[in-house]
Order: sequence, then C-alpha cells, then structure tokens
Amino acid sequence: MDQTTTPDDSAARLLDAALMHVPFDGWTETTFRAAIADSGVDTALARALFPRGGLDLAIAFHRRGDAEMCRRLLETDLSALRFRDRIATAVRYRLEAVEDKEAVRRGTTLFALPLHAAEGARLIWGTADAIWTTLGDTSTDLNWYTKRATLSGVYSTTVLFWLGDDSLGHQATWDFLDRRIEDVMRFEQVKAKVKDNPLAKALTAGPLKFMEHLRKPGQTGTSPGQGFRNPFRSPLR
Repeated sequence: MDQTTTPDDSAARLLDAALMHVPFDGWTETTFRAAIADSGVDTALARALFPRGGLDLAIAFHRRGDAEMCRRLLETDLSALRFRDRIATAVRYRLEAVEDKEAVRRGTTLFALPLHAAEGARLIWGTADAIWTTLGDTSTDLNWYTKRATLSGVYSTTVLFWLGDDSLGHQATWDFLDRRIEDVMRFEQVKAKVKDNPLAKALTAGPLKFMEHLRKPGQTGTSPGQGFRNPFRSPLR
C-alpha cells in the first residue's frame, strides 16, 4: 500500500472486486480470495481488514448501503412530508442504494444460517437505527427501542418482497411498504385503546414501568420515562 492509499481505500477496492464474484460464489472464501487477486490489495492487509473473509465483506456491503442511504437523506428536503412518509422514503432510498439484487439475495442466504443469524439481526437493527437517527430521533426511553424494533420488522419484510419484485420501477414494493406502515399504524391504534382500558393499565403497569428505565447502549443517567409513543402516530402524519 503506497502512502496515498488508506485502509479505507483498500477496503473499498476489495469490496468492489468482490461484487463481481458474489453472484456466482456468494459471500464466501472463494469470493474473498478472488477479490484479493483482482484488487491487487496485499493479502496480509486484506486479512487484517476482513478477518472473517466473505462474511466481513457481506457486512461491509450492507453498511455501505446504509451510508449511501444516510447521505441521500441528508441531501433531501423532507420537511414537507409526513413523518410516516419520511420513513417510507428512507426505506426506499436504502433499497435503491443496491445496484445488484443478487448480492443482497446471497447475503440474505448467508445471514439466514444459524451461525450468522445474530449478525444479520444486528445489521437490520443498525439500518433501522441509522434511519431514525438520520431523521432526527432523540428518544431515550422505551420509545428508542420500539421505534427501531418496529422499523426492523418493516424493513426486513420489505426487503424480502423486493427481492422477488419484477414490477416496473419496483412499484409493487413501494405499495407493499406503504401497506406495512399502515399495518403498524392500525396496530398502534388498537394498542392505544387497550392501554386506555383500566384493567389493561393495571396488568401492564409493572412491565411498562420497568421497560421505561432501559437505556440505549452506553447511555447513563435516569431515563425521562415518557412511556411508549407510536413512531408513526397521527400528529406526525
């Protein structure tokens, strides 16, 4: 590596080279070795950058998509959109950051394996967190978790639908995404009615009180403890 080439540059070269082989060999050691040969990156450096070979390349590919989504969101004026539509736009930008569906399909297969399922779940959570953070979420209580958990479900099911969608401009996927968000809103409306029921309040008071004191990773101090708020609630529509 010469003095003008950074480790990030080398990592990007390896990932770009790997994407040429992923459709045929998946996110595997075979792809990793081919990427080293094609990119010209020193083998020792490549191993240092991606110790687990194809798995780490797949993770880097996912995070590259997250970064592209965030960049595009920050460059777009979303102020005229309802908040639920900002979420839909973010998910759409995330999918549009991918140039080759096969790379995602191969990644989905990889992270479906029991050995790597936890890693895949962390990546999806990371995408949801990137969306909420980029859109300005400042929650610190239970709502921080529920927003990301709900969006993780919306995102993951939309990805699976998108992988099989051959409609013009992926319109079927965007329609599916809108329905999923609408489903979330209906669920939250039902839950709000349940919470207004005196018996339900009594049954859930203890668990909710406990959950309100959970922290984001690394957070210290007392939680504001404001309770659950619907991430797609109507005042933001």
